[in-house]
Amino acid sequence: MIIRFHLPSQTPRLIRRSSKPSKTPRSSLTPLPKPSLPNSDAGLLFREKIVYLENLNVNSHKALRLNPDFRAAPLDSLISVERCLSSFGIGRSSLGRILDMHPQLLTSDPQSDLYPIFDFLLNEVPVPFLDLPKSIIRCPRLLVCSVTDQLRPTLSFLRNLGFVGPNSITCQTTLLLVSSAEGTLLPKIQYLQSLGLSYEQVVNMVIRSPGLLTFSVRNNFSPKAKYFLEEMKGDIAELKRFPQYFSFSLEGKIKPRHRLLVEYGLTLPLSEMLKVSDGEFNARLIEMRLRSMDGR
Repeated sequence: MIIRFHLPSQTPRLIRRSSKPSKTPRSSLTPLPKPSLPNSDAGLLFREKIVYLENLNVNSHKALRLNPDFRAAPLDSLISVERCLSSFGIGRSSLGRILDMHPQLLTSDPQSDLYPIFDFLLNEVPVPFLDLPKSIIRCPRLLVCSVTDQLRPTLSFLRNLGFVGPNSITCQTTLLLVSSAEGTLLPKIQYLQSLGLSYEQVVNMVIRSPGLLTFSVRNNFSPKAKYFLEEMKGDIAELKRFPQYFSFSLEGKIKPRHRLLVEYGLTLPLSEMLKVSDGEFNARLIEMRLRSMDGR
């Protein structure tokens, strides 16, 4: 069949319509665009996600800034994260705080991102199921750590250190698992050794007071050790007996109490100086002053 038509300002041409289908492969064709939601519908869905975050007390501006993928994530994916965490006993109030601290969790995949972490905590650490919420609420960062690259290697390091048997990791100490063994934990042990303590003595200290491994060398160990050794003229053996010294505020408790003792020419062991309340300390101070006056 021949169709005749005129091109503008051109002589007539003959165009033959082929009866054969085009041989252009489908893969080379430009894909059809996916249908998009009207702007009003897209805006409504986005508003629903913002309201969802507000109901959880999650800062939506912070979430969008730290997790740009949240903007395109469907509401169902957010709800699936909530369902996953709630299935392990994490309440809605705690959930909001966790998601606000780590907004990347909003677009996580429970199957590939969250369940492996819960499986590790329950079966490898292991943490009893009823204690699992305590671990997560105490240290939400657990949920954004890699089991392979972070949690498992640190667990192995801690076990080699002595966190086994009655000293095994519990829901109170799972926060240690988020620290790098080589980059964070080992330098703290080495610093304590540099004070004149043996490796075995340091290990005994951190086993008795695992919180030592959460303190900063620069902001905690170093200034407190310096004050103890230089201003208090302390004996390193006393730190070995009372490693909790590093858990007290240098400016808020250690210095003020030590200076009061010095002012009145009195001394107390570290534990007696720091473990009591302010009222008890003042009462003991008065009692010691009266005794010293009676002895004159």
